[in-house]
Amino acid sequence: MRKIINPSNAPKPRGVYSPAVVADGFVFVSGQGAVNPKTNELELGDIRSETRRTLKNIEIILEAADSSLRDVVRVGVFLADINDFAAMNEVFQEFFPENPPARTTVAAQLPKIKIEIDCIARLKEQESA
Repeated sequence: MRKIINPSNAPKPRGVYSPAVVADGFVFVSGQGAVNPKTNELELGDIRSETRRTLKNIEIILEAADSSLRDVVRVGVFLADINDFAAMNEVFQEFFPENPPARTTVAAQLPKIKIEIDCIARLKEQESA
């Protein structure tokens, strides 16, 4: 079964995609950026603030899908400037202080934003002891 996740308190998609899809016990979250979910406007700043906003947006989407950051198994990080890696990594560690998920980080050409993040997480009821 496939279920679309489009929470009203998350940023609205800026294209033809769903914020997340639940399938086979997993949540697949589309790439998210530094968008204020209340205004749906870009919340541009330094890499730390954009990373923080982006991960908070992902957290909102995961919670709507009955998952959480603790359930994330894989993350893809796209940086407009690979020199921002260390600063991004500091914020990433705030959100994943222990047992972080698998992650790939690449430099990418991004429109205006400094970072885009996508992820895959398990549904809470799929957790094993």
